[in-house]
Amino acid sequence: MKENGYKCIKCGHSQKPLKNGKTKMGIQRYKCSSCGKRFQDHYVYKAHLPQTNAQISVLLKEGCGIRSIARILGISPTTVQSRILSIASTLLKPVIPLGKEYELDELCTYIGKKSRHIWVAYALRTDTKEVVDFAVGRRTNKTLKRVTNTLLGAEAVKINTDKLRNYRSLVPRHIHKLKQYGTNHIERMNLTLRTHLKRLNRRTICFSKSMAMLSACLTIYFWG
Repeated sequence: MKENGYKCIKCGHSQKPLKNGKTKMGIQRYKCSSCGKRFQDHYVYKAHLPQTNAQISVLLKEGCGIRSIARILGISPTTVQSRILSIASTLLKPVIPLGKEYELDELCTYIGKKSRHIWVAYALRTDTKEVVDFAVGRRTNKTLKRVTNTLLGAEAVKINTDKLRNYRSLVPRHIHKLKQYGTNHIERMNLTLRTHLKRLNRRTICFSKSMAMLSACLTIYFWG
């Protein structure tokens, strides 16, 4: 790296760098005089490549597990896990327009072991098939209410669900619809999720070990 005309890879400012020792492998380290962050002019570990986060997101959506992604990219499984949590924390829910029709359903999976059932409740817009919100937890009113409140706040004109009794107390009767083909799109999305995300497969040993990781993977899949 030249000491003149360089650009900090952390903050993007063009300042004269300050040498800050060397790594164990003899690579020169620098300290930005603007933001104070330390960095190197090149990295040996592949996780530091700028395209790594994008590759992790793509492979995750294509059904690769944590260890599969680690093998493909040549990085540690622990690094993949931390990156998934980091990527998910930067993503925001889509802006929900007012007065739309939605479909609401639940998807069963496991956390930690197959005897511990966890449900993913989520809603999508009927016209665009876009997932607008989801919640992970037990199949109770507390979990479902997190999604229904989002739809009611968006002034939904119609909410299509199955015949689960919990919805009767959560969704106002005048917009609650139980017609036969009202949840076709979200039922198809359930199949797509189980196909694309290995941790949601019915017969698999790749289920999530924590709710945080499951929520992060769903966030990246829906909005990443």
